[in-house]
This record gives sequence, C-alpha cells and structure tokens, in this order.
Amino acid sequence: MAYYVYLLASKKYGTLYLGVTNDIIRRTFEHKSKVVAGFSKRYSVDRLVWYEIYDDPVAAITREKELKKWRREWKIRLIEEKNPEWIDLYPEITV
Repeated sequence: MAYYVYLLASKKYGTLYLGVTNDIIRRTFEHKSKVVAGFSKRYSVDRLVWYEIYDDPVAAITREKELKKWRREWKIRLIEEKNPEWIDLYPEITV
C-alpha cells in the first residue's frame, strides 16, 4: 500500500495545507468537495500542488511531521521544484 504526504494550496502563493493519507485521490476529493469541516474547508485550500509517495506509513508520517516544522518559504521552494506553475495535480492522478 502507498502512503502520501501532500501539500494543497488555495491559489499560487496562497494558503497551504500539509497532510498525509493512504488514498490521495479520495482525500483530495474530500478537500475539493468540502465535505470535511476544518482548515482546508474554511480557507478553500483544495488545489493539490505537491506530493511524495512512501511504502511505509511510519516514513510518511515522519516526513509530514518534519515538513510541518518547515518555514513557509521552504515549502514554497519544495512545491516550485516540481510544480513551478502551481498546477492542480489532481486531474493527473485520477487518470
């Protein structure tokens, strides 16, 4: 089973949300549909702009905790290394 650490954004350089999941398609859909109350719903954070894949849940959770300590500009650099235009990657992963 795969585990994902992911970043969502409200828009380019907008509000960021960092999470971990074992089903990135379902979880991103939940953010987009605003079915779960919380931060991402409140701030309309629903654009999948970055993710990493792990085989081990402990490794994924460890990485998420590490990234949560990062400064905002470091997270922006991480996004822009792979996705400089901040394109929503959700359509790409649902193919």
